Amino acid sequence: MERTEKFLEMLPTFGTSSRREFLKRSVIMGTMIPVAGTLLAACGGGDGEEDGGDESGAASTPEATRDRSVPTASSGGGQPTQATDASPEATEEGGEASPEATEEEAEATEEPTGSGEPIQGGTMIWMGHHEIASLSPDAHGPTVHWVMIGQIHNNLVQLDPYFTLQPVLAESWEVSDDGMQYTFALNQGVLFHDGEEFNSEDVKYTYEYYGSPENAALTASNYNSIAFPVETPDDYTVVVNLSRVDASFLARAAQEFIVPQHHHSAVGEVGYKSDPIGTGPYRLTEYDPASFAPVEAFEDHFRGRPNIDVIRENVVPEPSVRTVALETGEADHSVWSLLTDDNIKLRDSGDFTVSVTSSLAVNHFPMNNERPFFQDKVVRQAMMYALDRDTIINDLWQGLAVKATSNLSPALEFYYEPDVKQYEYSAETAIQLLDEGGWMPGADGIREKDGVRLAWTCAVITGDQARKPIAELAQQWFGEIGMDMQIIETTSTSQGMQRGELDMALYNWTYGGGSGEPDGSNTLRSDALNNFSKYKNPRMDELLDQGVSTTDPDERKAIYSEIQKLVAEDVPFLFIKYWDWYTFYNKRIQGLPEDFLTTTHYMWANEWWLDDSQAT
Repeated sequence: MERTEKFLEMLPTFGTSSRREFLKRSVIMGTMIPVAGTLLAACGGGDGEEDGGDESGAASTPEATRDRSVPTASSGGGQPTQATDASPEATEEGGEASPEATEEEAEATEEPTGSGEPIQGGTMIWMGHHEIASLSPDAHGPTVHWVMIGQIHNNLVQLDPYFTLQPVLAESWEVSDDGMQYTFALNQGVLFHDGEEFNSEDVKYTYEYYGSPENAALTASNYNSIAFPVETPDDYTVVVNLSRVDASFLARAAQEFIVPQHHHSAVGEVGYKSDPIGTGPYRLTEYDPASFAPVEAFEDHFRGRPNIDVIRENVVPEPSVRTVALETGEADHSVWSLLTDDNIKLRDSGDFTVSVTSSLAVNHFPMNNERPFFQDKVVRQAMMYALDRDTIINDLWQGLAVKATSNLSPALEFYYEPDVKQYEYSAETAIQLLDEGGWMPGADGIREKDGVRLAWTCAVITGDQARKPIAELAQQWFGEIGMDMQIIETTSTSQGMQRGELDMALYNWTYGGGSGEPDGSNTLRSDALNNFSKYKNPRMDELLDQGVSTTDPDERKAIYSEIQKLVAEDVPFLFIKYWDWYTFYNKRIQGLPEDFLTTTHYMWANEWWLDDSQAT
């Protein structure tokens, strides 16, 4: 019960719910605290395609004590506690979160319900929804990347499934009284998959490579507060000095995966994407980005050999095919959601271990604000009014989602700001805005202004049966107000938006919120490489900088309130909904956490095992 009690101590920071009610709600919803993958994954724990993807973790305030055994001061709205021992406790087998869960059931989470002692052996099959384009830590935003990158690599510290910061490559850490210096004592005798020993120079290299502007890393913003160079007094000590207080440091930089200096410097970032070598519990054996990526148990892993011999992620774009694979036992788990009807069917079947969590990643249409047809805020606001999001949620999603109001999910209860500009469906309001803005219908009915037509393409992921219908409805609604949106399919929506090659796309991503950390710098700052919409607003940049430089919870809350209001006013992207995230596991997978307070639980898959006597 120790972990639960620690977690309960933090709960007043998550809004007005009592701690007991919050835990009950956590069991029902999976968790109201970000990261159950994000509360989905992903993509990403942390900010990514789904929470759990990109940067998993939550901020630690500078008041953190020098001794890792004392919990950090709360930052309000998603603060992890710190572990009191050097090794993570055994996780527990998961079970379906029933809407009828009682308070007693919510509290009875400390006892494992697995089939007994862990069993070694077997192959576990996961399924992703698009190509596994890279296995470099810099590409861990998409969920299908992140779940495999996290098996191959380790980080200094990491959230466990109970929202507690655990030491991994770092044995312990200290924070200076002013919060400007972090000192990490590293574990000794840790080996990379090629037999080379891990040491402080690998941490220094990782931080300095990905933090250098000249390398144009997607994760570069996570290192913005570091005053380089990183210091390495000896092989097992790393000292990171900051140029400013950074409330997100442990949530961001300290949870980045470490690469080996000797290998990465030899093959380069491009080569490393398909040839990664980490210290993780599994090592890469084969790799076909369009089809599969299997990893096998690393016998010399410093935390012990993982129980399962092989984890293989297969690329299966069609959710209906993933559903059939789960039902027949051909696959054990889908790292990406199924269709709504299939979610309900599998949930009600009783045949699977089920987690239901609330999303932190917004389902949205990022749009290239550098395109002339999207540069006018009037156009972007008119598009929001033209979208009947209630129909999307109620008809397509059967009510299993909540309408988005800005960049942060209502699940991030402490930081969520509901008092923002609202966009209730009104084609009449959209038409009025466009008329007043000088966007008038041309001979073909498509509106134009100064020679610019409101005509563009929107990319959806090939085979994405869940989200393509949203694009098709949007296409219809935009057509009714004089806009022409054509739908195309591609395997790389987020990458195409990063590179500025696409006009618009449709996918899910976190804009702050991963692991309870509200910072959205890596997607909303003008210079962020994951600024998919090419949105540039100096006031936004200023607010984002203030947000991570402030440690007082109430002051941070006021800053992120203004950020949400600014996003709602500017509409850099079209925000649709935050959906309920259903995750299904074949019951032969044992050792899962009892209730997923964070789906960074993927990073602890080395503790799972397979028991075929329990198979679905």
